[in-house]
Amino acid sequence: MLRTILHLSDIHFGSIDPLTVTPLIQVAHEVAPDVVVVSGDLTQRARPSQFIDARAFLDQLPSPQVIVPGNHDIPLYNIARRFLRPLDNYRRYISDRLEQYYADTEIAVLGINTARSLTFKNGRISLRQIRHVREKFCSLASHIVKIIVTHHPIDLPRQFAGQEVVGRAGRLMNVLAYCHADMLLAGHYHLSHTGDTASRYPIPGYTALVVHAGTATSSRGRGEPNAFNVIRIERPFVDIDRYAWQSETGLFQLIRQERFERHEGQWVN
Repeated sequence: MLRTILHLSDIHFGSIDPLTVTPLIQVAHEVAPDVVVVSGDLTQRARPSQFIDARAFLDQLPSPQVIVPGNHDIPLYNIARRFLRPLDNYRRYISDRLEQYYADTEIAVLGINTARSLTFKNGRISLRQIRHVREKFCSLASHIVKIIVTHHPIDLPRQFAGQEVVGRAGRLMNVLAYCHADMLLAGHYHLSHTGDTASRYPIPGYTALVVHAGTATSSRGRGEPNAFNVIRIERPFVDIDRYAWQSETGLFQLIRQERFERHEGQWVN
C-alpha cells in the first residue's frame, strides 16, 4: 500500500523567510502525508522564543511526526547550557524524545539524534545508537521499508567530497546493510539531493537510497531556493517529488520528480 512522507529540514526559526510558512503548511495538508519528518535545525540559535515559534509551526502540520534535533538546536554562545544542558529547550518545547519512531504495516521511520555539544558543526552517532538501530530494524518483516532520519548526513554527493559525514557513519552503514535498511533522510547542508550509497560505501549486494532536503523556510538558502521533499513509497518503488519556493508566485511548486526501484538489494533510477 502507498505511504507518503513529507520531508522537511533546517527550518531555522529565528532566521526564516516568513513568506514561506503559510504556503508550506498549505502544501503539507494537500499532500496528506502518513508521517511528517523534520531532519533537524528547528531554530537558528536554540533560544526559547525560536523554539516556541517552531512548535507553533509544527502544530499546524499533519501528524504523526518524526523530528530530530540539529546542531543549531544546541546553544552556541551560552557555554554552560551548551555543555551541561544542551537540548533542554528542545526537550521543553519540541519533544522529550530525541529519537522518535513511527511504524505501521508498510514503513518504519527511526530518528537518530546526531547533535553534539563538542562538535560545533558536524555530528556523531554513538555505539549505543547503532545498537538501537539494529534492535529496531533487524526484527522487522522484510517487506517493511526501513528509513533512518538524521540531521547530519550519512552520505554526501561527490561535489561535497570535502565535507564531513556524521561520525561513525561507516559502522552504522554496516548495521544498516545487515538489517536491509532502505533509505537515509537528512539535511544540514541546505542541499536538495537524491542518490545512493554505492560510491562511498561499496557493500556487496546492498545500497541505501539517500535523500537530502534543502532548507524549507530559512532565509539562508546557500544558493538554492527553499525546498522540501514529498516521498511516496509503494514497494519496490519510491517516488521523490521536490517542491521549491517560487518568489514570483509566492508558492511552493513541484519542480522535479524521480522514481527509484529496489532491485536485488540495489536502487535503480
